[in-house]
Amino acid sequence: MKAFYFIFGLLIAVALSAGAQPAVVDGVKGVVSARVVTFAEVEDYSRPAVDALRRQYSAEPDVFQQKLNDTLSDSMEQLVERALILKSFDTDGYKLPDAVVDELVQERIRERFGDRVTFMKTLQAQGMTVEQFRKQVREQYIESALRNQNVQREIFISPYKVQKYYLANQNEFRLEDQIKLRMIVIPKNSPDDTNAIKLAREIQSKLKEGTPFAEMASVYSQGSQQHQGGDWGWVERSVLRKELAEVAFALPIGTVSDIVDTPDTCYLMLVEDKHASHIRPLTEVAIDIEKTLRLKEQAKLQKDWIEGLKKKTFIRYF
Repeated sequence: MKAFYFIFGLLIAVALSAGAQPAVVDGVKGVVSARVVTFAEVEDYSRPAVDALRRQYSAEPDVFQQKLNDTLSDSMEQLVERALILKSFDTDGYKLPDAVVDELVQERIRERFGDRVTFMKTLQAQGMTVEQFRKQVREQYIESALRNQNVQREIFISPYKVQKYYLANQNEFRLEDQIKLRMIVIPKNSPDDTNAIKLAREIQSKLKEGTPFAEMASVYSQGSQQHQGGDWGWVERSVLRKELAEVAFALPIGTVSDIVDTPDTCYLMLVEDKHASHIRPLTEVAIDIEKTLRLKEQAKLQKDWIEGLKKKTFIRYF
């Protein structure tokens, strides 16, 4: 199976490097009961992810190849799962009336294409027929409905489980030292620019005379928080460049810094409050923990459900 992904991935990589859509001779990649999964299906299913990988790792061919193999493997498994779910739909006696499918198709056309003319042109460009599109919509709906029925069921996470997770994963909820920061940012045109430092000194004088820091930031700062009065909110040391962090975290609360003069920018900072490093209390993170545990439980339910379907079905990979 790994050999297939390497060869198939290599073919796709060569085609993409040539600026073309990957062209792979079609054939059987797997069989799920009476349903055949072809090379072309794996290729089509994985194409959006492959395009993204190509852009991201264009300068790293070895990494791209590894990511490509993983993507193809995952795509194959997703298609096998879909085939299993569709077989389950049929064998369990479910029915999806044609009228419902027609309504789903019309809804998809409105959402994705806006009108039927655009829809038909897009299908033609993709080499897809209306009937193929209708089949795709039907299968996607069935897959989603059965996943919801078997996996997205109501799961109760007890307070005990939440507390147990919290106690076992304290580092997840640790906050580093934080300061509530305002900053005035004055960029330089060049390292030798004296206008920026001159303006910073004028602002510093105004601040010493009692002009509110937020007011001066709103007028003079060229940072992204200018319209918020230079308010950065609560920040950790790692958020700031090193020379700024060293000054800011040493400032007493309510104190304005001296001018921090760097080669590209002059800064003035005000520390409004501080929080020492601490672990967030359970009351603050309980909802997030509950969501995490629910997702884990849903993942387990899905795995068990799919494994159960596999045990009842003939599957063969090529």
